[in-house]
Amino acid sequence: MSSTHFGFETVDEQDKARRVRGVFDSVASRYDLMNDLMSGGLHRAWKAYTVMVANVREGSKVLDIAGGTGDLALAFSKKVGATGQVVHTDINHAMLSTGRDRLLDAGVVLPTLVCDAEKLPFPDGHFDVVTVAFGLRNMTHKDAAIKEMNRVLKPRGKLLVLEFSQVAKPLRKAYDWYSFKVLPRLGQAVAGDADSYRYLAESIRMHPDQEGLKSLMKEGGFGHVDYHNMTGGVVALHVGIKC
Repeated sequence: MSSTHFGFETVDEQDKARRVRGVFDSVASRYDLMNDLMSGGLHRAWKAYTVMVANVREGSKVLDIAGGTGDLALAFSKKVGATGQVVHTDINHAMLSTGRDRLLDAGVVLPTLVCDAEKLPFPDGHFDVVTVAFGLRNMTHKDAAIKEMNRVLKPRGKLLVLEFSQVAKPLRKAYDWYSFKVLPRLGQAVAGDADSYRYLAESIRMHPDQEGLKSLMKEGGFGHVDYHNMTGGVVALHVGIKC
């Protein structure tokens, strides 16, 4: 049986999917609050920048993968208008349900479905834009997921990957202290779950850095790939254009 990483642990591939599901089942109800606390509210600015770079227009078709609590799906729904479409997806039912309820509370009804990014249930060349925010690092086969995202995009379509990345050198010591000392305690105090937030910190360290992800996207079929560092590299937005 093949193995992979779950944070710093080496686990069976099938076990990783189960354990990642457990993490997000545990944190779903407090996910937005924890994002605000962990980032000092900066995640809202990172997502707003992603929406701006996507440059979605009226009539566009957008697929939001690992859409979770629906931040991006809600923002894109305002851009595509009545003639466009935003599909809100996540592999985790608890996160997706939380997001669907949030969208409904905002008066927005979108196609919402549980699906695996490595096996997307959509035809070739269907979407103008595909986005994945803070979800790629949790996927077992990132290369397969990126190829699937490429497949469902139209020619010249755009993939946007917003993800934690490698921070600038002067910030690394402070960032490690915050990640491994403060974050689990915050998770325990607010969500009653230190282990899930310890995993989230570890998963960031196991994710490819900026250049590594750029290479992975090029190998996945994207002709042009660029990235934008934010907050000293704490997060990076990778933008790939399908050939």
